[in-house]
Amino acid sequence: MWRLKIGEGAGPWLRSTNNFLGRAVWEFDPDLGTPEERAEVERVRREFTERRFEKRESQDLLMRMQYARQHDPHEEVTIAKLVEHAEVTEEILLSSLKRALRQHCTLQAHDGHWPGDFSGLMFIMPILIFALYVTKSIDSVLSLEHQYEICRYIYNHQNEDGGWGTQVLGPSTMFGSCLNYITLRLLGEENSNDALVKGRSWILSHGSATAMPQWGKIWISVIGLYDWSGNNPIIPELWLVPHFLPIHPGRFWCFCRLVYMPMAYLYGKKFVGPITQTILSIREEIYAVKYSEVDWSEARNACAKEDLHYPRSQLQNAVWNCLNMFVEPMLNCWPVYKLRDRALKILMEHIHYEDESTNYIGICPINKALDMICCWVENPNSDAFKQHLPRIYDYLWLAEDGMKAQVYDGCQSWETTFIVQAYCASDLVAELGPTINKAYDFIKKSQVLENHPNSETYYRHTSKGSWTLSTADNGWSVSDCTAEALQDLRLAHLVEDVFVYPHHLEALLCVSKISPNLVNEPIHAQRLYDAVDCLLSYMRAPSWLEVLNPSESFRNIVVDYPSVECTSSVLHALVMFREMYPGYRTTEIENCINKAAKFIERNQYKDGSWYGTWGICFTYGTFFAVKGLVAAGRTYDNSSSIRDACKFLLSKQRSTGGWAESYVSCETETYVEGNSPHVVNTSWAMLALIYAGQAERDPKPLYRAAKELINMQFETGEFPQQEHIGCSNRSIYFNYANYRYLFPIWALGELRRRLVNKGSNERT
Repeated sequence: MWRLKIGEGAGPWLRSTNNFLGRAVWEFDPDLGTPEERAEVERVRREFTERRFEKRESQDLLMRMQYARQHDPHEEVTIAKLVEHAEVTEEILLSSLKRALRQHCTLQAHDGHWPGDFSGLMFIMPILIFALYVTKSIDSVLSLEHQYEICRYIYNHQNEDGGWGTQVLGPSTMFGSCLNYITLRLLGEENSNDALVKGRSWILSHGSATAMPQWGKIWISVIGLYDWSGNNPIIPELWLVPHFLPIHPGRFWCFCRLVYMPMAYLYGKKFVGPITQTILSIREEIYAVKYSEVDWSEARNACAKEDLHYPRSQLQNAVWNCLNMFVEPMLNCWPVYKLRDRALKILMEHIHYEDESTNYIGICPINKALDMICCWVENPNSDAFKQHLPRIYDYLWLAEDGMKAQVYDGCQSWETTFIVQAYCASDLVAELGPTINKAYDFIKKSQVLENHPNSETYYRHTSKGSWTLSTADNGWSVSDCTAEALQDLRLAHLVEDVFVYPHHLEALLCVSKISPNLVNEPIHAQRLYDAVDCLLSYMRAPSWLEVLNPSESFRNIVVDYPSVECTSSVLHALVMFREMYPGYRTTEIENCINKAAKFIERNQYKDGSWYGTWGICFTYGTFFAVKGLVAAGRTYDNSSSIRDACKFLLSKQRSTGGWAESYVSCETETYVEGNSPHVVNTSWAMLALIYAGQAERDPKPLYRAAKELINMQFETGEFPQQEHIGCSNRSIYFNYANYRYLFPIWALGELRRRLVNKGSNERT
């Protein structure tokens, strides 16, 4: 059986800045488990496979079963569903909250965070496998059990038409189909089995591997399944242009820069991995003609319609034609080709810096896999390459649908900060002391305490005082993660001052219920100053740089665009910080708050909604926007933006009381109704309305929404895992494991608190 290990790391090639805090790794133990436990694992696996076309999302059952064994079982109470005209009382809300909190507390790891499945993309595992295959490391890193579970996952998420999608949500694409087909073959699966026959049929009937988008072509070029001449140039020499020029990669969004950096190195080297018999066989399986007969020039700009989400403009086509016809040939001529050697050397310096500053985790699994190959190309026996290998496990997650690759090395810090706020909103903090204390310690210990050395030389933003999405070992600061953590730590820091500072902000209302002994040691004020300094330092590149985007499948990848959600989180954190430290950088904080509020108002859609960049989609954006505006002093009475937001949300409420928004909203940029009410969309809409004063004006829509949530709640206290709710780049969708717990808890808690306050006021 498998078990999840938390906060562990050993061996000469693993290193950590804070003793592997938050690290979650699955390990196989052949002696683990009773016959009954093993049978239960096989049952949930079998049931997922049988129903995989009806429900694509796994429930994270293997982790939940492990944690259930570590806690005393709770008696399941049969709860009657609330009928249409049933009244939602404070007692009903309290009962629902206690069941949810009781269950969710059992899923907390000993280090204070809540581990979970942060996956959903079908192209990440293939690129990890490609990196291991090229570097001849598959069998040394992945046990037979790992490989079996990876194959299980890929088979489970093959679509009925035989192809695979770019992600779990959505139809088959050439990108997803080719990468997953090749992965199965590299892991030893025979091309004659039914699943691979269907997969190959889909690929060949939709244009073959020549119709892959750019990223796919680059990856299969690296492993020897596509000729480099069939790619548009990714010229390493771009790194030699003066930094003051806006086209210098140092000005690109960090994800874009760090993915295309190793791509440029491999392109410049025209590196191809070992040509094995398996590679030779696959060459003849994924093309409509013999590999030797493929027209690589014609294939260069081919892209299947299933993958062509963002066609290139005429300007982009002109740029690529110029690069292909003139620039690349010139750069390969004497004496100009000497520039390439210099550029490749600079690229490797940057790659090593990224690896060392992230403890070989990387900013994401994509650049991690590419960097690993580059280190192997430079020196197969290098310490750098060896330090990459054990960090592969940081990206692997196991559930009943098999072993998958996460979109990041987790979202530990991000979700834990929200969970603390949700728990505080329940007004049950006194009963949750040990749980919140562990979470607080985790957040405090996850702060990045120093800037990375020579950060400006390598185009790294200041990181001192910040928080990452995942762990401190990752090292990459994130504005909204820092802002949400700052809000949590301020709550704890205010514990001894609850009678000194006002509690007019929603996020501070729970402070008055916290015992002074709840947290072991409040964070030092200087570390809060560092966090604020980091927040005030962020800036954005000009948006016109997006014209350089070479990807046909992913939108908005060149520029780090400002978002309503990040802006709202920072605004809220600064408002809260200002209450506690009114003398620190007063003018700058005031200016930032005012500009942030105006930015939010300026980006409201005509229908009253806001587009959500990091969640699906308009319910998410509107929740953050309203929360931020309220923190800045806007109300339903004095703000037309908030009034319009309420009208929008109420217009989208379903007859049953909930909200259901489809991931398609992200692509169309208009609200698209989902098939059935979603607990997270419903919670976001509820919270936005609550913060906008709906409970005081007309609570009936909120009662209907609460009824919907309670009726969707299981007798165990859990809420259902539904369609993935995370989003990025308007085209990538993934799962946040704890959202289905924390946001319903938060919404029901805020509603209950207002009912209690209303009752107290009436008695007074």
